[in-house]
Amino acid sequence: MDGTNRANIKIGLKVLVVQKQDQRTGKLTEGIVKKILTNSPNHHHGIKVMLQDGIVGRVQQIIT
Repeated sequence: MDGTNRANIKIGLKVLVVQKQDQRTGKLTEGIVKKILTNSPNHHHGIKVMLQDGIVGRVQQIIT
């Protein structure tokens, strides 16, 4: 699933995010969504979330 639609993202989901400092390399970080930070229904770079370990990034992929 794609991380650009807010409706697809729920608290507790396992996701892959790209952090701000990793945007050039595209390095992805795996974690569980703690908080959804983007208010708009979609965002072309991915919905910004905070993971349970405090990492903030944009969702690139939802892991099922």
